[in-house]
Amino acid sequence: MAELDMKLKLFIDTEAKKVLFAEAGKDIVDYLFYFLSLPVGTVVRLLQEKGVVGCLADLYESFENLDQTFIRSGKDKDSLISPRALLNPAEIPLLLSDLKSRKVYMCSGLCNGKMSYVSNTFCNDCKKYANIEIPDVAAHVAWRTKNAGRGFVKGVVTYIVMDNLEVKPMSANTFITLLNKLGVKEPDELEGRVVELGVDEGLQLLKASMESKTVLTSVFLGNTGA
Repeated sequence: MAELDMKLKLFIDTEAKKVLFAEAGKDIVDYLFYFLSLPVGTVVRLLQEKGVVGCLADLYESFENLDQTFIRSGKDKDSLISPRALLNPAEIPLLLSDLKSRKVYMCSGLCNGKMSYVSNTFCNDCKKYANIEIPDVAAHVAWRTKNAGRGFVKGVVTYIVMDNLEVKPMSANTFITLLNKLGVKEPDELEGRVVELGVDEGLQLLKASMESKTVLTSVFLGNTGA
């Protein structure tokens, strides 16, 4: 998905066939930290086609198929399988495929352009309701992203992302210390490779982050080491 224009530079140990670390900008780091905000039900839904780890998919499907007569009065199945929390589109860096597939409603107060999958969800910010259906969610998210501050980290620095997704700000000292720790005498010993992060790769990262400690290697080199 080149139109998303999200790239990172991998530093690869070609002999070990392993990504040691990557150089990434704010967009990539925001996307990785966005994993921490996803409800489990959303994760399962996003990864259904990828094969969810363990039995979460079975648990999700069993609840989804459970007849409403077995659900307590006042409880809504969608609260688990499709969480109702208002979404700020400026905080959604990549998962547009999920947004496109469903109706999305924007807060009528237009306070922060917050959105919900469920019509008439109450907005705590402006005390109004999300009842304006958005016909082109991808365009709306792109506009919000371009015209408003977004994400979790500052964009004035470059970041190091380790194979296990550990993130740290990059500096000359950090870079040299990291190379020494990894036993790399010269940066030229490593292969530098720029890769694009599209929707498919993004979902692979999410899935691999729950299965492996070598996430970048698994996704970009196809090596499924432990």
